[in-house]
Amino acid sequence: MATGHEKVEKNLGIMLVLVVLFISVGGLVQIVPLFFQDSLTEPVAGLKPYSALRLAGRDIYIREGCNTCHSQMIRPFRAETERYGHYSVAGEFVYDRPFLWGSKRTGPDLHRVGGRYSDEWHRVHMINPRDVVPESIMPGYPWLADTVLDGTDIEAKMVGLRKLGVPYSNDEIDAAPDALKGKTELEALITYLQGLGIELQAAR
Repeated sequence: MATGHEKVEKNLGIMLVLVVLFISVGGLVQIVPLFFQDSLTEPVAGLKPYSALRLAGRDIYIREGCNTCHSQMIRPFRAETERYGHYSVAGEFVYDRPFLWGSKRTGPDLHRVGGRYSDEWHRVHMINPRDVVPESIMPGYPWLADTVLDGTDIEAKMVGLRKLGVPYSNDEIDAAPDALKGKTELEALITYLQGLGIELQAAR
């Protein structure tokens, strides 16, 4: 006589339902408690929402596919912390929508790149990476220096992010278009990069 286990193995429908059920329950048990841990939901000291210029720069970073070659997640291993700096902590990402952690590193991790190089270094590097890193295989992005930011949708973006929990004030949203006026896409991207990971470094 077939046991209950054998019946499940022989009935694809029942087995599929049970697999989905167990995975769902297991996932909830692991994920739901994380929402109630302050260390994972509270911003680190000094963390502020992205300014309008940094937010525009982040959008350019995503648009140009930078996150396909550069991660923003330093793991707590000696080999990583010695090269990139303090390991990443959850409180640094509470205002990120979406997260850009990644795992692909054709280029180095960028989570602690803020303040490591000058604005001029970044400008030269983005226009032609081999001018500062001869062995680089990264493509150049010279058009960013000639393209003026389009700030027509920046207010709508900030309003949308506020609905997701980012604490933008009405004054910050109203001032956003003026903050982008006359700025190039390269300036915005550099501003974004120069702010990456600096809060935790400043606190140490």
